[in-house]
Amino acid sequence: MTPSTNRTRALAALVAAAGAALPAAPARAAVPGITGPSFHLVASADFVSQPDGASIYAFGYGCDGAPAGFLPARPNGAQGPAPTCPQTMQLPGPTLIVTQGQSVTVTLRNALPPAAGNTSIVFPGFQVTSAGGVAGLLAQEAPGGGTVTYTFVASTPGTHAYHSGTQADLQIEMGLYGAIVVLPATPPGGCVRGPFSLAPAAYGHAATCYDREYLFQLSELDSRIHDQALAQVQACPVGPCPAIQAVTEPYHPNYFLLNGRSLPDDMDTPYAAGYPHQPYNANPHMHPGEKVLMRMVGQGRWQHPFHFHGNHARVLARDGNLLLSAADGTSLAGPLLFTTPTVSGQTQDQIFTWTGKGLNWDVYNHRAGDGSRCIPDASGYHAIKTDPNAGEWCADHLKPIPVTPPDPTIVAIGQWYGGTPYLGIQSTGSFTGTNEPPGTLNQNPQAGYAYMWHSHNEREITTNDVFPGGIMSMLLIDPPAWFIDETL
Repeated sequence: MTPSTNRTRALAALVAAAGAALPAAPARAAVPGITGPSFHLVASADFVSQPDGASIYAFGYGCDGAPAGFLPARPNGAQGPAPTCPQTMQLPGPTLIVTQGQSVTVTLRNALPPAAGNTSIVFPGFQVTSAGGVAGLLAQEAPGGGTVTYTFVASTPGTHAYHSGTQADLQIEMGLYGAIVVLPATPPGGCVRGPFSLAPAAYGHAATCYDREYLFQLSELDSRIHDQALAQVQACPVGPCPAIQAVTEPYHPNYFLLNGRSLPDDMDTPYAAGYPHQPYNANPHMHPGEKVLMRMVGQGRWQHPFHFHGNHARVLARDGNLLLSAADGTSLAGPLLFTTPTVSGQTQDQIFTWTGKGLNWDVYNHRAGDGSRCIPDASGYHAIKTDPNAGEWCADHLKPIPVTPPDPTIVAIGQWYGGTPYLGIQSTGSFTGTNEPPGTLNQNPQAGYAYMWHSHNEREITTNDVFPGGIMSMLLIDPPAWFIDETL
């Protein structure tokens, strides 16, 4: 069989998986994580899955015993998989959620195979003290079977990273990384916490209020390095062992990950049983006019240019540091970006919103005399929150589409096409179907607008060189009348 035939078959299988693997209703998750301020983690090895069917040997952090709790809180009667924290490894590691000013302790146990040697965690941006373990180059390390405890004060709110500080070119590549979310101790007055948000604001600043939030950890892996590590681990199952000597340069990653998964797996349910070591998804939803907090972390070796269709986003902070004007020291000064260069090791907090402003046509398909209304607030958006067109840009109310929409079989995004060029089921009475054959799984029954969010490096939207895959997901703009249920 020729390589081109193999690739064609792999592509067909991956596209089929996009329909077969995803749930009938869109799977959502806010920023799932575990609460502290005391955490017990274990570093160990196992296999993670990819949508092309590959199982890749990897390292990762997991929970060493049951965590103190999970956030967002899971209400009684919630549907879907319950939150879990694997007692072995997960990729990426558990998201640690704490509050500004708390004294945080993280105890790490090294359960990696003997050939992996010591391991550790570094917490960039925090002043860390350590107890136990042995001295390492960047941090106190846990030897095989041993433990080390790290303590620091969560002094800065925002999104932060953590990762191995031991043989970092190998251990970070193998999967030893995760995120920390520090909630502001004193949120600004006037901010209203959303039902699935961790806090009413990202920082103690009135301009950082938000309605929804999502975490995006971007990384890559070179499966050849992982295969080398596995071969050496299998060659020495019982210590003492020579340290793993993997060839990490030249670096040729062939899998590209968003929260530890690739498209289409990253749009499946969080905590789904099919991904026991990859519990987090990447499936953003929003209503028009809402402010979405994008927590982004560059976890890999490469820079991943994350491109979000639909609008620019305002950068609030980098590495937990608010970007404020030098002139007055209080006004936000972060740039507006439509592609974020997720630098290795750097975190960014950004605010994204969408209102339909600038499209120059009525996205809700209103007609004169149909009883609809648009009462602008001070910024020009429809102010009546209970209306099904809440958040509409009133200057475009009643305007028809200026051109005949193109054939949806050409421009629609398959199962995410809403069945109408307009926003919301109230525009059509019901979902009218997609350009897919009858009976095809429908990912967009609410007739929302689908925007692709993806890496702007074309190679990174493949899975082992097969398109589509990699760092890609879909943002759905849901009509205001549609309840976005993050309870799983």
